[in-house]
Amino acid sequence: MSTRERIKMTSEEQLAFLGEELTVIVSSFGPRGWPHSMPMWFVVRAGEVWMWTYRSSQKVRNLERDPRATLLVEAGVTYDQLRGVMTEAEAELIDDYDRTLALGRELFGRYTPGAEGPEVEEALAAQAHKRVAIRFHARHVVSWDHRKL
Repeated sequence: MSTRERIKMTSEEQLAFLGEELTVIVSSFGPRGWPHSMPMWFVVRAGEVWMWTYRSSQKVRNLERDPRATLLVEAGVTYDQLRGVMTEAEAELIDDYDRTLALGRELFGRYTPGAEGPEVEEALAAQAHKRVAIRFHARHVVSWDHRKL
């Protein structure tokens, strides 16, 4: 078995890893054709990465022009601990208030557990008017877990 095959994560391992990590680097094609990479918070729904961002952001303009994106989630400091999932995906921009608000609630729950109440709901509702949801449809996934070596 090749080293590449030995360090590959199973689908279950990939989902567990994505559930543990908090930041995905999203690379899209910027206006001059160069990669535009940004760290983002995310959730995983049915195996797909979702996030929200401002409707007027550069990444939205990039994805409107070309929906291809590369997503990278990685962890580890030393070589023997490196783990990661890289996904080539097509972005679907969802400019629907109710769906965007639902995603905002999900993101907020993941990143600020225990925070709730009418003031939180009011803040999320205000933000959802300014944002779009992004669903990334995976086309190719590469993973590695050097702890398997």
